[in-house]
Amino acid sequence: MTAKIRKHIIFSGRVQGVGFRWHSKSFANSVGLTGWVQNLEDGTVEMEVQGTEEKIDRLIEYLESRNYVMIERMDSRTILLESSEWEFHERGW
Repeated sequence: MTAKIRKHIIFSGRVQGVGFRWHSKSFANSVGLTGWVQNLEDGTVEMEVQGTEEKIDRLIEYLESRNYVMIERMDSRTILLESSEWEFHERGW
């Protein structure tokens, strides 16, 4: 069994107002990832995502392939696992 990891990621670029959070939630839930995504006031999007590294990479590739999304920068770090999550959801506005 492949080990789970959790990543905290800040996405910069054209990532707000283009369906980024909806696509993140939809794809993440379809492949069994957990976590959350939210818009930040500075125009970036913050995400915490948990699952196998392969599935997290697939999520990022999926987001990069969306027509209106333009990820210019991604700041990512591995953080501690969260044991009380059961799904991936949107936070905030």
